[in-house]
Amino acid sequence: MLPGSLRTRLDSDLGEVIRDARRRAGLSQTELAAALGTTQSVVSRWERGHDTPRADTLVAILRACGFEADLVMRSHDTGVDRAQIRAMLRMAPEARVASSANVSRMLATARRA
Repeated sequence: MLPGSLRTRLDSDLGEVIRDARRRAGLSQTELAAALGTTQSVVSRWERGHDTPRADTLVAILRACGFEADLVMRSHDTGVDRAQIRAMLRMAPEARVASSANVSRMLATARRA
C-alpha cells in the first residue's frame, strides 16, 4: 500500500494524464465514458484524482483516446550502494559509529594529500 501523500500525488498526476489524453482526442467526458462502458461521473472522478482506475482500465482509457499505453516498472538507480547500507544496518550501533569515524579519518587524510 502506498503512503497517503504519495497515493494522493499518484492519483492527481494520473488524473492529469487521463484529462490530457481525453482532451487531445477531442472527447468529452461523456464520450470517453461511453467508449469505456462507464459513466461520465466515473471519468470525472478519475480526472480529479478522487478515484484511480486499475491498470487494465488505464490501458483501455488511453486506447480509447488514441494512445498506446507504455507502462513500465523498473528500479530507479540512485547510485546508492544498498548492499553497503544493509551491511551497516546489521552492525551494532557502536560498530556503525566506529566505521563512520574511520571513513571520516580516511576522507580527511585524502583531502590533505
